[in-house]
Amino acid sequence: MARLLKISPDVSRESILHDAATILLDGGAVAYPTETFYGLGVDATSESAVCRIFDIKGRNFKNPVSVIIGSIDQLAPIVSAIPPSAQKLMDTFWPGPLTIVFKASDRMSQVLTAGTGKIGVRLSSHDFARQLALETGRPITATSANLSGAPECATADDVIRQLGDKIDAVIDLEERGGAIGSTIVDATTDPLVILRSGLITAEDIQRKTGLSRG
Repeated sequence: MARLLKISPDVSRESILHDAATILLDGGAVAYPTETFYGLGVDATSESAVCRIFDIKGRNFKNPVSVIIGSIDQLAPIVSAIPPSAQKLMDTFWPGPLTIVFKASDRMSQVLTAGTGKIGVRLSSHDFARQLALETGRPITATSANLSGAPECATADDVIRQLGDKIDAVIDLEERGGAIGSTIVDATTDPLVILRSGLITAEDIQRKTGLSRG
């Protein structure tokens, strides 16, 4: 059963962060809160850890897995280029619930990208999610912490009910996630393509950046 990492009078946020990062660096899987739904995190630079994601969720290997970074400095090693349109999106909406699809660096696993050569990246506006990526020093996977086809999880209890016997730890900060996922935008094309609508609308993107979309 998953270990519950929960804030209490005797357990600090910092100790939870340290324990979760240690689990990730050891190849483990951790469910963590974001500004949207709970994410299922593993070390995105470890192919064996990424493969675990598919076993846990019952997910098809044809589906790529996006990642969360803790700072802009973590972006360069995992992408091959930052197009001007992506830079404008980053400047406008990061940190925030926007996943931007870039051309992936050669060093990123083909399992992670599902052989597409592209990678979805988000600089989360959730402080703990960012800190977890910073603490590990690695991008961490950001796929939703749920069984494939099942409802997304907004609380630690939701995650435990679905994945409690499949992962190593669940982080409980005694808060509830949002009811809408992140928006996903492919910035490798011109015009942009919105792959999934979410908290940031197409109208928000066009109004705040002036970027056109396909």
